[in-house]
Amino acid sequence: MGTKDRECSLLLIPIFQIFYLFPSLYCHEIYNITSSQALSQGQSLVSSSQNFELGFFSPNNSANQYVGMWYKGISPRTVVWVANRENPITIADSAAATLMIGSNGNLELVNGNDKSVMWSTNIRVRSNSSIAVLSDNGNLVLNDGISGETLWQSFYHSGDTFMPGATLGYNLKTGDNYVLTSWKSDSDPAPGNFTFGISKQSPPEAFVWINGLTPYWRSGPWDKSKFIGIPEMDTSYQSSLSLQQDLDKGTTILYFNMYNNSVVPRVFVSSQGVLTTLLGDKTSSNWENNWEAPRSRCEFYGACGPFGVCKAYDSPICKCLKGFVPKSYQEWRNGNWTGGCERRTELLCEKSNNSEASQGGKQDGFYKMSTLKLPDFYEFVPVDDANGCYTWCLNNCSCAAYAYVNGIGCLVWSESLIDILEFPSGGEDLFLRLAQAELVKGQKITKTVISLAVISGSVIFIGLVFSLKRRRTNQKRQVKETTEQFGSAETGDLPIKTLQSAKHDPSELRSFDLDSILVATNHFNIKNKLGQGGFGSVYKGKLQDGREIAVKRLSSSSGQGIEELKNETILISKLQHRNLVKLLGFCIEEEEKILVLELMPNRSLDTFIFDPMRSPELNWATRFSIIDGVARGLVYLHRDSCLRVIHRDLKVSNILLDEKMNPKISDFGLARIFQGTMDLVNTHRVVGTFGYMSPEYAMGGIFSEKSDVFSFGVMLLEIVSGKKNSSFHYYEQELSLIAHAWKLWNESRG
Repeated sequence: MGTKDRECSLLLIPIFQIFYLFPSLYCHEIYNITSSQALSQGQSLVSSSQNFELGFFSPNNSANQYVGMWYKGISPRTVVWVANRENPITIADSAAATLMIGSNGNLELVNGNDKSVMWSTNIRVRSNSSIAVLSDNGNLVLNDGISGETLWQSFYHSGDTFMPGATLGYNLKTGDNYVLTSWKSDSDPAPGNFTFGISKQSPPEAFVWINGLTPYWRSGPWDKSKFIGIPEMDTSYQSSLSLQQDLDKGTTILYFNMYNNSVVPRVFVSSQGVLTTLLGDKTSSNWENNWEAPRSRCEFYGACGPFGVCKAYDSPICKCLKGFVPKSYQEWRNGNWTGGCERRTELLCEKSNNSEASQGGKQDGFYKMSTLKLPDFYEFVPVDDANGCYTWCLNNCSCAAYAYVNGIGCLVWSESLIDILEFPSGGEDLFLRLAQAELVKGQKITKTVISLAVISGSVIFIGLVFSLKRRRTNQKRQVKETTEQFGSAETGDLPIKTLQSAKHDPSELRSFDLDSILVATNHFNIKNKLGQGGFGSVYKGKLQDGREIAVKRLSSSSGQGIEELKNETILISKLQHRNLVKLLGFCIEEEEKILVLELMPNRSLDTFIFDPMRSPELNWATRFSIIDGVARGLVYLHRDSCLRVIHRDLKVSNILLDEKMNPKISDFGLARIFQGTMDLVNTHRVVGTFGYMSPEYAMGGIFSEKSDVFSFGVMLLEIVSGKKNSSFHYYEQELSLIAHAWKLWNESRG
């Protein structure tokens, strides 16, 4: 070896020694925190399988800095836990801040300037040999370095996110209560106004509370496999939740487990009180919205008050239970239903302790109500079966209603029945105690309705059998007949010749067979799910010729039937505009009702404007372009197309974005066609999305072009503000988004 080579070798020795002695100087990822290795700026603590990482961050370019945890490799970066959420680090102090093992063995966040402790695990530790590691399930754990004992873990100190493997619930004996607490805002992780947790009752149910006390949303009771007040948890639901209640130990714990290793679920409560489920795809490395609540006015706790029932697609949405009348007719007419209802006819059992004998009257009975979210304030009664439940309630005059639920047993109610929803399908049966006079009133009507229903059902069944037989014999002929039937859809009572005079003929559309749809979507695999709409789910698919498509699969429980499918097929096929979505074909086979549409790569507008991480991608120029495009599409529908169309369900989730962020109006299932002389139409079937409906339509069923303009205005406010009208609440003055905007306008601050 020459002299120069020897000199180079000698120079390299100190360099390797520096790297060996001080690995934090060059390593951006570390796998534990010890008394000799701290977490500094620019570094991240990473789980062994690279699922999670923990480090310093500033939310939405905030002036403050925090130590937080997020999923590694999924964009946009989504923080799921924050250590110092109540005590941020200022930018001036952040450069030298470190997360370290303190001299007392605790994990501590230390200010870089004055060495003050900004956050600590704050437990009693025997030595400073502690080691902090990040588990693959997202649990930050502090272990004893000698015994390996777990000293502290973040799963028992949750933030706003319910992590797979974490627990929610309570221990009555120790007083421990594990809840999620929302952020104060999208840029401030300090504890906000909303908490999510499990109620202290049996069987338990999940709640979102305001300030930890006032109910905001309720799940319904747990039936050993699901919460029965969430219709999405039907028989086909693959549950990732499990709940264990030990009455002897006083514990009730809800667990959240992974059921699909390729899909990462995230459940969190937003700063506006919306409980949201996102699904992260490890292969595509992004998030998609899977479910959220509350979504409609009916889902807000007690929307219709005591003894009122809420139905989202009715107008008005609230009505009194059978045998009950509004407490205040004036408030009811004004749309204020929170006062609820009161009993119209006094119960016989309340008149006398031995009413049947002394009064000579007929015994009170029960009225069956179906497809309900059961009310709050239930009590569990240990009886053997449904007959035992009926007998118990009948023999106790204080029992106002009962239900016998599979997986739970007998539930009874003695207080006011509150927070009742009526679902399109599913739900539970509730037996309401009524005076005999109230039950007799409806018997004749009921018999007539049953007779008509049987006759109608027979006719419909025969028609369906005949239709299926013809389809199997000649599929092409069936497709032609199906498209001809589309003329009878709800299109403003126009004759079929008016529709046929338009440019495009529905029979020119391609009729897809169900097998090709199943192949294209991989049997509606959840990984291909693009979103959830008002009437079903939308999936990404790929045809055999390589074309990518969007498949709109109408849900059987959505309330949208053949009429809406006909309506949407006719309208989209006849309307051609760059700001309207393009229809490629349809499929009506077995129980499936499907539309095949052009694929919009950027999905719907709401996935951007309501996502604090993706919202910055829409600069003001892009937002203005989207607003302009929607307006052009609306003008075409109202004035420039061959058919004058009122959309009736214009909202941000129905605005799809192509690869260049050009907007396209979609979802014409509720649209109506106007004749040239028509200005207003009145309908008894009020449909659409509350929050976007004009007052005259929501309250009186009157709609026109102005109804769409009102919806467009609401959507414009949401695009500009990034806030949902349905969940926005200006706390200082209790103003909605629309009212808040109107106030600013009147104050010349708009």
